[in-house]
Amino acid sequence: MSNFSLKENLLWRDLLLRAALVIGTVAIVVWAMPHDTNYSFHVELGKPWKYSQLTAPFDFPVYKSDATVKRERDSVMRQYEPYYDFDITTEARMVRKFASDYADGIADLPKDYISIISNRLHSLYQQGIMESKEYEELKKDTSNMIRIVNNKQASSVSIMEVYSAKAAYEQLFQDEKLKIHRQQLQKCNLNNYIIPNLSFDRTRSETSRNELIGSIPLASGLVQKGEKIVDRGEIVTEQTYHVIQSYLKENERLNKDQVQNRISLLGRLLYATILMVCFTLYLSLYRKDYFQKPRSLTMLYAFIVIFALLTALFVRNTFIHVYILPYAMVPIFIRVFMDSRTAFMTHIIMILICSIMLQHPFEFVIVETVAGLVAINSLRELSQRAQLFKSAIIITLAAMAVNLAFDWTRAVELTIIDYSDYNYLIVNGILLLFAYPLLYLIEKAFGFTSDITLIELSNTNSPLLRRMSEVAPGTFNHSIQVANLAGEIANKIDADSQLVRTGALYHDIGKLANPIYFTENQSGIDPHEMLTDIESAQYIISHVTEGLKMADKYNLPKVIRDFIATHHGQGKAKFFYIRYKNEHPDDPVDELLFTYPGPNPFTREQACLMMADSVEAASRSLADYTEQSIRELVERIVDSQVAEGYFRECPITFRDIQYAKTVLIEKLKTVYHTRISYPTENKK
Repeated sequence: MSNFSLKENLLWRDLLLRAALVIGTVAIVVWAMPHDTNYSFHVELGKPWKYSQLTAPFDFPVYKSDATVKRERDSVMRQYEPYYDFDITTEARMVRKFASDYADGIADLPKDYISIISNRLHSLYQQGIMESKEYEELKKDTSNMIRIVNNKQASSVSIMEVYSAKAAYEQLFQDEKLKIHRQQLQKCNLNNYIIPNLSFDRTRSETSRNELIGSIPLASGLVQKGEKIVDRGEIVTEQTYHVIQSYLKENERLNKDQVQNRISLLGRLLYATILMVCFTLYLSLYRKDYFQKPRSLTMLYAFIVIFALLTALFVRNTFIHVYILPYAMVPIFIRVFMDSRTAFMTHIIMILICSIMLQHPFEFVIVETVAGLVAINSLRELSQRAQLFKSAIIITLAAMAVNLAFDWTRAVELTIIDYSDYNYLIVNGILLLFAYPLLYLIEKAFGFTSDITLIELSNTNSPLLRRMSEVAPGTFNHSIQVANLAGEIANKIDADSQLVRTGALYHDIGKLANPIYFTENQSGIDPHEMLTDIESAQYIISHVTEGLKMADKYNLPKVIRDFIATHHGQGKAKFFYIRYKNEHPDDPVDELLFTYPGPNPFTREQACLMMADSVEAASRSLADYTEQSIRELVERIVDSQVAEGYFRECPITFRDIQYAKTVLIEKLKTVYHTRISYPTENKK
């Protein structure tokens, strides 16, 4: 019951992990997606249309250009007449005040001047007086008209027929009778009795203005749903430019609709969720082991998220084309560190998610899919810088060829094709070269080991291997022989030969701690003669633990440390173990004292190393090197390893083991071949 509960708990944990990966990735991707589609066009008047055919997805009006609307508005606004309310009480109040202030007359003037000035004020107020600031603004155009509302009746009057307070004061002295007494009258401050009686009626004026502006049609036509707007390669004429701008404006207006935004959001969520669920199902069905490697899983989903974010950034800034982004870099990395199928699946899911951010994704999907396929097939393993340079050129040429195919299928003439996209693809190819330095960062971030790193580690001039050649030359020569044998086995069974060779060079570095205790480094003196079998076994076994310590000190990758730990598995130091049992037949034996810490090999490459290491070491003890003796040695050692269960935990087959035996026999026959004796010259 407890086992069932444990399995059920593990199942639920795995399901929650997969769900969390899907939900987290979808949330980030959908959040990054632009919420409208007017970002995807960069229209240039008089230039070829560089996108695929654009058809109207809905009915929309063709809006007039801003210049046309402004011109028509200026024309209509010439008919605009602002409204002013005529205040009849102002005149009576001011005239009455003047008569009251000068009831005794004006000094040095006849008394009838009071009546004359009152009549002149009456005439000015009847014409209308407005604020000086408004008057000066309207007077700039002498043809301007205003509408004066008096007792609910509105009449159009030229601005030249009314006055400002200042103009009314000057007009007052235009009278022949008052002009001659200007000096005396100025002392009366007649301007105090001239104030505006026309007030601006904002409500009526705004209504009139809006009616005039509203009478201007903003659209000059209608584009129906499904109607072609422009095709790829066509020159964007002024009319086409206005139609495209009208589409973008209408699209922006529709995007402000909250209901439509919610539906659009649901669509993006559903789209991204379907793709990520498919990707997670692929990993669950065909790459279950990746779920046991959190860093591998993180890298796969991180690539999808990172390039989706970069695509969203480029799409929002339409002056940067998405073709600049090196999408093919993703399958390169995944192919180098994982496998081709996963590289292709990740690339396709990433491209499909990024494509929804584009207005016309078809060409983008095809171009980038081909680029990804070429990347996977042209760079199966990255061991030299020249390989990446060649692959970048091939990928760029393939993408340009696909893009050119689309251009030729739609172009009316070759001269009108827009070749700017090819510049972006060339930049894309240059950016692919940065995959080489980025490999180091990815290795450190996600715990991978590339072939480049393995090649660097297998350099015998590296500090650790050079030290081995100096301190333990016998172990160094043994490691080189084992590397050659294990590498040949790996080649035969389609395992990773470079990994095996590098692991073999480092599998015995623990012997550097006590090199004299190992036969290949001894020269006549055997320190084991002064030790007990248990002590000798401990020294022999310790080269595994000392090797792991040294690997940590020199920062060797985990895959190399695994070779050090597994090359003896959980076997025994058999020489001392058997001798101890023979010398103490009646005593109980603590087998752990003679057993390597392990674990047993869990990869095919580690199994290749174990077989090559044991056979190469044992081959040195043969009395004579004949085909029969070599064959018997190989058969005996490898069969005993199989019988003792060293290979139960690794995916190596009996066929692979048989191939390994064949390779070991043939190679050892070559290494230990009998040389011919050279004849001696007879001297007289």
